[in-house]
Amino acid sequence: MENGRMKNGHDSVTVVAGGAGFIGSHLCQALLDKGQQVLCIDNLQTCRPVNLKQLKGQPGFSFIRADIVDPLPLSVYEYAGRITRIYNLACAASPPQYQADPEHTMLTNVMGADRLLRLAEETGARFLLSSTSEVYGDPEAHPQHEDYRGWVNCTGPRACYDEGKRAAEAMAFDFARMGRAEVRVARLFNTYGPQMHPDDGRVVSNLVCQALSGSDITIYGDGSQTRSFCYISDMVEGLIRLMERDDMPHSPVNLGNPDEYTISELLEQVIALTGSNAPVIHKPLPVDDPRRRRPDIGRAKALLDWAPQVPLKEGLAATCRWFAKELGVDRRSRALHEADRPIATVALG
Repeated sequence: MENGRMKNGHDSVTVVAGGAGFIGSHLCQALLDKGQQVLCIDNLQTCRPVNLKQLKGQPGFSFIRADIVDPLPLSVYEYAGRITRIYNLACAASPPQYQADPEHTMLTNVMGADRLLRLAEETGARFLLSSTSEVYGDPEAHPQHEDYRGWVNCTGPRACYDEGKRAAEAMAFDFARMGRAEVRVARLFNTYGPQMHPDDGRVVSNLVCQALSGSDITIYGDGSQTRSFCYISDMVEGLIRLMERDDMPHSPVNLGNPDEYTISELLEQVIALTGSNAPVIHKPLPVDDPRRRRPDIGRAKALLDWAPQVPLKEGLAATCRWFAKELGVDRRSRALHEADRPIATVALG
């Protein structure tokens, strides 16, 4: 039911701000699969409409279109007596998207966090902020531990996102220290999988879509820069575990895959899966693009008993199959055909 109460007024409600986005829509589905009532709040700025369409109509799902930069609409407060969890995933996360409107990006991170933290304070709900590995900037420490304070250009083109998330983290922990809200902060590293937007500008979607379509494959720089890629089901499991962990210290938790790959190595796997023979072109690295990125997930292992389970090859195969279907592309690759099987979900802990 859109913009209305769910049938059972006595059931608790989980709010997912940004729930129509890539990670948010997967999180909404996982919570619904667990039998939870979910209220999705999204301005639909960067989502794929089909993500929301797949959620609408499911028992326990409600949607309110709103921008958390603005005061929350009264329809949100109709649920106030039943809200017990608030996930804040609301913000464009790919550089082309968040740099297109840097003022709105900063306000979404800062004002949006303030509005949702106040909602948590008013309702007594537990609050989880989806932060980012971008708070580490172009790191000089490898792997990145939560205690590393980062190397961020606070005036560069990525600053609207990096500094916005840093400010949101500071605000969240201030609410926690003052006893105003129970807070969790997750620092998310590169995440990929089905339901990514094909035009979001992130490296996995870029390479896979270009390889499948046969267009020029773009590599920024020489391809030696590294990333650590976490499959979406693993990330969602980590978020839920962090939200549900009691007695958390006032500290962030890295969520990501500690296996580090160069962009060239990623491309090799994409080409092997898709059978693409498209030409590869190199373009200059974007300003402040991190040279290396790899999470230290020791804290997540210790506190959440969590670690990624899906290997990159398996996750990439599932992602390539999904994009091939979305783009209407014939899957010519034998490797992709042989990998045509669902990823098994692993119950951890």
